[in-house]
Amino acid sequence: MLFSIHYTTAYDYGEPVTDNLNALRVRPATTATQRCDEFHVRTDPESRLGRHSDYFGTEVIEFGISRPHSSLTIDVRARVVTSEPPEPPAPAWEALAAAPYLEAAGEYLLACIAEPPNGALDELSALSDLASPLEAVEGLCELIPDRFEYNTGITYVGSTVADLLSAGGGVCQDFVHLALILLRRHGIAARYVSGYLFAAPPDGGSDSVEVETHAWLEALLPEGGDRGEPVWVGFDPTNRSRAGEQYVKIGHGRLYDDVPPIKGVYRGGPAELSANVVMTRLDPATSARA
Repeated sequence: MLFSIHYTTAYDYGEPVTDNLNALRVRPATTATQRCDEFHVRTDPESRLGRHSDYFGTEVIEFGISRPHSSLTIDVRARVVTSEPPEPPAPAWEALAAAPYLEAAGEYLLACIAEPPNGALDELSALSDLASPLEAVEGLCELIPDRFEYNTGITYVGSTVADLLSAGGGVCQDFVHLALILLRRHGIAARYVSGYLFAAPPDGGSDSVEVETHAWLEALLPEGGDRGEPVWVGFDPTNRSRAGEQYVKIGHGRLYDDVPPIKGVYRGGPAELSANVVMTRLDPATSARA
């Protein structure tokens, strides 16, 4: 699929602020099934942009505005081509112990997300223990939305998995954090993915929809590559599905804190924030193969 993406973030500070430093993670990644053909960032007030890749390979765009200003607008435009990923491999659990798998898994096997105390996840962990790693991931993508309600009003960006259990619901970030804990408990390397999901009906030639930043996971499954190497496969526990060509990936990390869309500091009073993302699916006939 061929998408254009328009991301805008605006801050109204009410009174002048200074020393405004920001780091953006908004450039769509280039992967085996995704290519970013165009990408532009503009800020108002204008600023010099610096770029580098972080430890996980996500592009970070940094800028600073030292002079006084009462508002800040960040305008991002991208053009992305995606394609449907291949079918995932389904090896036995024993393949997780192979040296190539453990080497590729690295830190994505580590328990870096705070778990609720007193064995609160033990029942869910047992239910996710199915016949193969692939079935375990697919089972979790059904189990989590069965057990928890998707509700945008009861958790926030700093909520924990314990908050999800207590509230009985949450959002995509909460569902992914829970899934990562359970998969890593079973020796399946898994990572947090941030990006966008085009959720318009699949029929029709050109659609535009307002979306929000979405989260899903990638699980490392053994023996799926051309040479039998492990492969990362995307799954969405919020929507009970694999991540297909309607997903646009920005980046990944161990948890949300590794891939926030924007992070910054400034000197001054509080700000009012507004953000908007519009994804447009362009005529498929004009798209190139990823």
